[in-house]
Amino acid sequence: MTEKTDYYELLEVSRDANGDEIKKAYRRLAMQYHPDRNPGNKDAELRFKEINEAYEVLKDEQKRAAYDRYGHQAFEGGMNGAGGNPFGGFEFNFGAGGFSDIFSQMFSDFMGGSTRQQSYAQDGADVRYNMEISLEEAFNGVEKEIKIPSTETCEACHGHGTKDGKEAPACPHCRGTGKVRSQRMGLIFEQYCPHCNGTGHMVTDKCPGCGGSSVIHKEKNIKIKIPAGIEDQTRMRVPGGGEAGSRGGQNGDLYVFISVKEHKLYQRDGANLYTRVPISMCCAALGGKVEIPSISGEKIELSIDAGAQNDQVIKLKNQGMTMMRSARRGDLFVKLRVETPVNLTARQKELLEEFRAISKDDTCQPEAKSFFDKIKDLFVA
Repeated sequence: MTEKTDYYELLEVSRDANGDEIKKAYRRLAMQYHPDRNPGNKDAELRFKEINEAYEVLKDEQKRAAYDRYGHQAFEGGMNGAGGNPFGGFEFNFGAGGFSDIFSQMFSDFMGGSTRQQSYAQDGADVRYNMEISLEEAFNGVEKEIKIPSTETCEACHGHGTKDGKEAPACPHCRGTGKVRSQRMGLIFEQYCPHCNGTGHMVTDKCPGCGGSSVIHKEKNIKIKIPAGIEDQTRMRVPGGGEAGSRGGQNGDLYVFISVKEHKLYQRDGANLYTRVPISMCCAALGGKVEIPSISGEKIELSIDAGAQNDQVIKLKNQGMTMMRSARRGDLFVKLRVETPVNLTARQKELLEEFRAISKDDTCQPEAKSFFDKIKDLFVA
């Protein structure tokens, strides 16, 4: 017997996933592997059946508890050999109203109900789009127009896939239900009707515009308004921006994933910005001013106090990123990097030697004096 795949792996969820997470994963995968979207693909058809089987068990608390304890054997009759019911009073009835109803409910859940119109309509798939913006665009906010490959409802047939643009007649094999039943060894099995692919309708005279698929493939332009202050890895949802639904189904949604490019000067942490600014040894010793560009495009005059040290941080309030849905801004933190001069001229070396000669008492370098005072007892005469 072929070993069955773990139900949690089939639905791509963790074992501690809640009911909403399981339901969301099921709907996404069921849409991906539905026979309508994969005509003639036997692997997709098998995967679709396995997904439905896994969801039917995991959506029910009692069935899920039995599966977590006994695995697939809980539903294969292999746990009852010793007598007694291992499910603590929960039984599976394979007669009328039992296992056949499970399949019926599975079909109804996926198709959105048991009526013909509900099984006929199919919602469109969601679409993902990755967008990269600059830090300045994230600060100011920006509107971008994107072009995405998508589907639209065929106007020629009004999304029905028929040549005359009317709803296709009910499938005679399943009588419009989209499902057929068979009985073997006393068990009732239910599956999607292979003649209409579970839609409940037969399109015999196909629309020449869409070939009976009810949708046409084309690129479409969508304007996306990015709010000021948006953060990296934010997901934006555009309702109805995904692929078109077929046969009266709703359009899917467009999900735009925002990534903010690295900036050559600033690093971001929430609403705050961080940067390093090199200053000369003279500026650090005597004080001075340095101009740096702000994220808003204006110039900031940074005042350096005399005696500034390497790695000293200066905080500039309200010079950071915009906060979403707020008039406030974060702060800018500037770390000073005191640069030691190189490639000195003879005159520069002469002046530094003179400075060193008159600075031997270390009064102008208190940290160095303190350090050497602490370690002088460690030297052995």
